[in-house]
Amino acid sequence: METNMNITSAAHVMDPLTGNPSSIQATIDGQLMSVPLDLANRHYAEIMRQVEAGELTITPPNGV
Repeated sequence: METNMNITSAAHVMDPLTGNPSSIQATIDGQLMSVPLDLANRHYAEIMRQVEAGELTITPPNGV
């Protein structure tokens, strides 16, 4: 799958009840987005591709 997404930041968002990651807050093509943790989601799939390629790091949420 070819993509031209410019992802400049990505951070986990934690579920306050479970303490587990519930989504990723990312800046994609200059727009702040909430991305679900679902490989069927094209934004999440691209985030994970870039992480695996060493091009992007998902940071922990603020305050952790």
